[in-house]
Amino acid sequence: MTDIARIAERLPLLRRRAELLRGVRGFFDARGYVEVETPYAVPTPGEEVHLRCFRTTLEQPDGTQEARFLHTSPEFAMKRIVAATGLPVFQLARVWRNGERSALHAPEFTMLEWYRPGADLTGLMDETEALLRAILPPTLLRADGGIALDEPFERLTVAEAFTRYVGVDLLAIGDDAGALAEAAGTTLRRDETWEDLFFRLLLERVEPAIGRTRPTFLTHWPAAQAALARRDPADPRVALRFELYAGGIELANAFEELTDPVEQRARFEADRARRIALYPDQNWLMDETFLEELANMPPCSGIAMGFDRVAMLAVGASRLYDIMWLS
Repeated sequence: MTDIARIAERLPLLRRRAELLRGVRGFFDARGYVEVETPYAVPTPGEEVHLRCFRTTLEQPDGTQEARFLHTSPEFAMKRIVAATGLPVFQLARVWRNGERSALHAPEFTMLEWYRPGADLTGLMDETEALLRAILPPTLLRADGGIALDEPFERLTVAEAFTRYVGVDLLAIGDDAGALAEAAGTTLRRDETWEDLFFRLLLERVEPAIGRTRPTFLTHWPAAQAALARRDPADPRVALRFELYAGGIELANAFEELTDPVEQRARFEADRARRIALYPDQNWLMDETFLEELANMPPCSGIAMGFDRVAMLAVGASRLYDIMWLS
């Protein structure tokens, strides 16, 4: 089938995607957000351990060359804007993640990312619910049943989810991989770390069970998975982070943002050491400008939402490529 035929066949879905984009912009405009645009080719694409980047070269007029990478998220740049202005901002950004292609993954896709100064994690969950209710129908119809958006979304901590679906007290076990495997009734695989096992149990037992009849916020992640989130002052074993699921699909990842540059640098250095050990070619300069300006950022919460996955749910598609103009 030609590209012309494929686009014609999917045109109703693509028109719906365009409506969703207009709805997103209208929602944030009405709430006083500023839409921003940040560079895509950057010296530092992120510090995630397992996200692989696309590399390119910037050639200056004098012939000098500098390494650039297509970013995996506009997070660093958007936080710098918040630090400089104190404004709530959003962006519909193209992002790139190499080596990813499946029904739910593409190497290039659209990320909706927004940051709200003064909001805590609860406030950000409230706003996320309001956004999805504003742009989606009251019920999302799927082959395995409907997902209700017109009732409160479920809010479930990671510890509660592991108790319910894995049968373990995750926080009491701590970072002992063997103890977690034994409690979960599984065998620790060769060279499997606590983090590896945590995500295996999450993917195999928790994610398929949540967000089925209504969306689920999975909140308060173990501190080892804090990334760029603050630890919870009430329980330092967990971080103020949530992920949003609907129909067994992860839609978004959010933080009550860490604004301590010293702690953030230490986390980056630990992640960089792990990443380079696993993927020696995934090496780049630390984003010193981001770390320098982080101290100026007001208390803030931020979220990255996979817009294409939201569009999939809106139209009942089974693959990301059904709602992309070209792939």
